[in-house]
Amino acid sequence: MAPAPPPAACFSADEVQRRLAAGACWVRRGARLYDLTGFVRQHPGGEQLLWARAGQDVSADLDGPPHRHSANARRWLEQYYVGDLQGDPQGPLENGSVAFASTQKTDPVMEPKLKAVDWDKDLVDWQKPLLWQVGHLGEKYDEWVHQPVSRPIRLFHSDFVEALSRTVWYSVPIVWVPLVLYFSWSYYGAFAQGNVQLLAPFATEYSVAMPESAFPGLFLLGLFLWSLLEYLIHRFLFHMKPPSDCAYLIMLHFAMHGQHHKAPFDTSRLVFPPAPASLMIAFFYLLLRLVLSAAVAGTVFAGSLLGYVIYDLTHYYLHFGSPHKGSYLYHLKAHHVKHHFAHHQSGFGISSKLWDHFFHTLTPEEPHPKAQ
Repeated sequence: MAPAPPPAACFSADEVQRRLAAGACWVRRGARLYDLTGFVRQHPGGEQLLWARAGQDVSADLDGPPHRHSANARRWLEQYYVGDLQGDPQGPLENGSVAFASTQKTDPVMEPKLKAVDWDKDLVDWQKPLLWQVGHLGEKYDEWVHQPVSRPIRLFHSDFVEALSRTVWYSVPIVWVPLVLYFSWSYYGAFAQGNVQLLAPFATEYSVAMPESAFPGLFLLGLFLWSLLEYLIHRFLFHMKPPSDCAYLIMLHFAMHGQHHKAPFDTSRLVFPPAPASLMIAFFYLLLRLVLSAAVAGTVFAGSLLGYVIYDLTHYYLHFGSPHKGSYLYHLKAHHVKHHFAHHQSGFGISSKLWDHFFHTLTPEEPHPKAQ
């Protein structure tokens, strides 16, 4: 028989109040207490919503309105469970205001599952590199990878290869913005000198001359082209469902994107590391050069590369930023978080929802529960 789990820690209302006074953000569901201090910056609705509920019972907030939290969001909350509240779980904990008592019924389906969550046990050994392990999950992989956790991921045994798979967010502008400026300046000069053809040399007889005024239009075309590529790559490559009997395709999917869905707040894996990104960027540039002249291809490439930089920085901000409520980025963050926690087969746009509108893949709006 497996050993019985250790008993849950118990905290008095006074102990919880002392922690709140010290600046911690503890909330509860009935008698269960959660320390969300380390999560407030990541909260999709912004920090203020969580700080305003410090010391309160959040059962009603989980059930909505404004929205009912998904099973993944409720499972995510359990990672911050610290113990139980002693005494009457319906009584308020004060933190500058009187908290409301829980009047919501517990979810009969989710509650037993959440209480049984053991974050030290999983289908993989988190003390070892994960890439080889996930390849053997088979048919369990798809469900497992879309149950997010708050912990860092290690992919490889080799420290050198592992270092290439991680990066800080500011590496993106440091590495790629100089290249955008170089291509832009070089090929604007080519346009200014004249005699720029549209197509590559092999198709000169079918090409047309491009005036200097075409440069900004081609640059913006590159930005627009990236927005489409961003959507297509995310939808059809990153969210392919690898066959359960092919370990190598499962590993490839996990390395490309599955790791991000499993650990969406691993700060070192939120933007593309320069080494693997350079391979995809070089491939895209070569494709443009096969069809277009050097100046036209370079200009479109520069615009697309700037679009990629904007995409990666936006993606990082959507995970760790706290945009003002009601702003464009606030709605974009909500759109992306729903993709992670509830609707991973929709909401593929990151820096824009344009193509989700066009291809009808917006994350669905859930109806608000009616007041009883």
